[in-house]
Amino acid sequence: MALPDLDTSVGHSFGLEIDGVVIKQISEVSGLKLEQDVIELKQNTADGKFVIKKLPGRYKAGEVTLTRGLTGDNSFEKWVKDSRFGKMGAARKGGAIIVYDYEGQALKRYKLTNAWPKSLEIGSLKAGDTSVLTEKLVITYENLEVE
Repeated sequence: MALPDLDTSVGHSFGLEIDGVVIKQISEVSGLKLEQDVIELKQNTADGKFVIKKLPGRYKAGEVTLTRGLTGDNSFEKWVKDSRFGKMGAARKGGAIIVYDYEGQALKRYKLTNAWPKSLEIGSLKAGDTSVLTEKLVITYENLEVE
């Protein structure tokens, strides 16, 4: 469903798709960023004035953090295990972060190239606490494209 020109989107829910498997229980996504180096070209003009021009350089790899409530699903742990034991051929995967609207339709996809898990953090365990346990997965990627 396309949005009208002046409307903005509300991220109702998020998902991670890796190798065709979609995990929809993501509650927070942070760190999605397209970035590139800046090259400064310093030169003199024909009339002798000093100028600095800024030119686009190489794109930068990035990291994204996904947070979800702790569940029985162990897909994050399996993926982390592959990278920890040096099985980078199995750990590097293509995937996407998907933003869904309130009807569950995909609004936007952020395609990740050669993504692999850098870390997995389990929220603090505290006796008597009633807050939801979470797990945070930090994924590093080589390229990000918006689809």
